Amino acid sequence: MIRVLIERHIAETLESAYEDRARKVLQQAVSAPGFISGETLVDCRDPNHRMTLANWRSEADWDRWYRSPERRELMAELTPMMDRDEAITVLQHSDMP
Repeated sequence: MIRVLIERHIAETLESAYEDRARKVLQQAVSAPGFISGETLVDCRDPNHRMTLANWRSEADWDRWYRSPERRELMAELTPMMDRDEAITVLQHSDMP
């Protein structure tokens, strides 16, 4: 299993429009092969900074969803509402004790 941290920063005044579209992205991801679970968190010091932590079966499953036409189409609606580029970090458990 891998975890994917997606960080986005919403432009001022676009919070509710962003929330509606971000829900659509998550609804589509849930049905993607390999998706396990996910949660979205809000930065306590900056309510426009959102982080989604998603669990995927494998990096290949994540890559397939990330490059999918469905995600690209949804992101085309979401991206103009952000004032920074989306930051994505793919994480795995360390083998260290």
